[in-house]
Amino acid sequence: MFCFLLDSRLHIIMEEKQFDAKSLIGYALLFSIAIWFFYTNKPTEEELEAQKQEQIAQEQKEIKASADEAIAEFAPSVAAVDSLAQLAAFQKLGKFGFSQTLASANGGETVLENEVLLLKINNKGGYISEAKLKNFKTYDSIPVYLIKDGKNAHLGINFTTTDNRVLDTKDLFFQPTVSKIGDNQQLSMKLKVSETQFLEYLYTMKPKEYMLDFSVRSQGLEGLLDVSKPIDLNWDLEALRHSKSNTYENRYTEVVFEYENGRDDYTGQGDFKEEEAEDVTYVAFKQHFFSSILLTENAFKTGKFTSSNLIKDEEIDTLKLKKFTAQLPLDVKSGNINYQMNWYYGPTDYKILNSYDKNLDEVVSLGWGIFGWINKFLFIPLFGLLSGMLPAGIAIIVMTILVKLGLSPVTYKSFVSQERMKVLKPEIAELNEKYADNAMKKQQETMKLYGKAGVSPMSGCIPALLQMPILYALFSFFPSAIALRQKGFLWADDLSSYDTIINLPFKIPFYGDHVSLFPILASIAIFFYMQMTTGQNMPAQTQPGMPNMKFIMYLSPVMMLFFFNSYPSGLSLYYFVSNLITIGIMLVIKNFIIDKDRIHAQIQENKKKPKKVSKFKQKIQAAMDQAQQQQEMAKKK
Repeated sequence: MFCFLLDSRLHIIMEEKQFDAKSLIGYALLFSIAIWFFYTNKPTEEELEAQKQEQIAQEQKEIKASADEAIAEFAPSVAAVDSLAQLAAFQKLGKFGFSQTLASANGGETVLENEVLLLKINNKGGYISEAKLKNFKTYDSIPVYLIKDGKNAHLGINFTTTDNRVLDTKDLFFQPTVSKIGDNQQLSMKLKVSETQFLEYLYTMKPKEYMLDFSVRSQGLEGLLDVSKPIDLNWDLEALRHSKSNTYENRYTEVVFEYENGRDDYTGQGDFKEEEAEDVTYVAFKQHFFSSILLTENAFKTGKFTSSNLIKDEEIDTLKLKKFTAQLPLDVKSGNINYQMNWYYGPTDYKILNSYDKNLDEVVSLGWGIFGWINKFLFIPLFGLLSGMLPAGIAIIVMTILVKLGLSPVTYKSFVSQERMKVLKPEIAELNEKYADNAMKKQQETMKLYGKAGVSPMSGCIPALLQMPILYALFSFFPSAIALRQKGFLWADDLSSYDTIINLPFKIPFYGDHVSLFPILASIAIFFYMQMTTGQNMPAQTQPGMPNMKFIMYLSPVMMLFFFNSYPSGLSLYYFVSNLITIGIMLVIKNFIIDKDRIHAQIQENKKKPKKVSKFKQKIQAAMDQAQQQQEMAKKK
């Protein structure tokens, strides 16, 4: 009011263009009265604070009203605990925001444990955040974890709601409930929409088992899931290192999966591998000696799997091996999900995996075809029997002796064939000299000589070929034999890994930064074996364009030395003992069993006897004769 009077008085003065002393005094008095009025009517600090609190209370009242309205719309049964937090949860997650209002949304883990396995299941995501194998240690004596601290593995179901929200269960909170059913522990993890509407993970752990029952089901979500859009189960895991050589362990780390009623396949090695399959019944994230496996009774219609190498530099990348992912679409029936599955967290042990009768033995790398059969039905049972009675190193030696004794008839036939070829060596040399300028004629006369003498150059190769499946099967057996893991022998502290007698201060390409003794011994034994079997029969010179066989004979043991330096010492031990035994058997056969004079006499006798030639050989001989005639005619022209 005083401001209005002052303003009015100024206007009058300005309009009348009057500006005398009386007017100035009047203006000053009015201004003083205005200042005095404002000062005497200023609110106190108590009044200002009261006004502020009243404003805050009004704002909170408005927010609460909005939150209550949202809660009433989304979940009428929810008791309001914190309206502001609930409002944010429901606005972001829709009806699934109810799960964020429960006490379990504060985090936490539930432990399931038996004699062999310890699991932790996190409220956030409801999946296994830690898996510890209680009876195993890493190469540096740390407990073996397949999942640790919830950092290297995640499981989630990605889906779209009918109100067009895209959600992932790994980011939402489940409510845990633990119960006991006989000797079994059961954990229910529920992602709740209300007390009667939820998505549930149900874990059942049995005593002394690495395998868990696991089911995924939903209840009352018929109108909440948009079934026209994909609902995918996504599982990823970064494989943790457990062995002395991260590079070697990585060689046997891959994704293995079963599809189409029992067929199996794997992603293999490489920086990045991707595979797809239909009707998938299990997927295994396999490490060298340990595996994480998800199995299902209701086959997933499709599956997409990837494997990414995490070791770019083996000196720097020492903690993890590969990253695996699996994308598995889920079927929805009558608006809900229902899958009966299993989890396996445990050793990649053929005996254990085969006991479940779910084709899990294919996870173990035993070789394909006949090589895998030899391992499954011969070497695994045999080594299991021997290692149950003897130390692992002695069991390898005894098994090697038994294998070599079993193959001794084949070795005998091969050696007899070599001795027969030695008897004919002077005559073959004469033919080579006589027909040095006519390769076809030389070949014809050589074959005739073999025929008369009753000797076949292939007779020495066939016995060797018969031994090849055994050798290849053992080459797959030893790297996969978990029974050798951390079992020592002589200077080797772990027969499943390389032995070390010297650590080098530098790294040799393709060899490594260490010296292993068993590969050296195996290479020396291989050299002497090759010297005995091929060295004496090897020609001094080779034909132009042909490889130098003597060079190959010397090169092969050196290549084996480099190749075996990072392989399991158990494999090198086998090859060393095997070649020693073979050399011993050959010396016995040569000096005490084979009579060279009798072989020579038998060959001479065979030459005198008319030998019946098959029609096939007659045709071959006729063709060679015709080719020889044409060649001679061409020379004359």
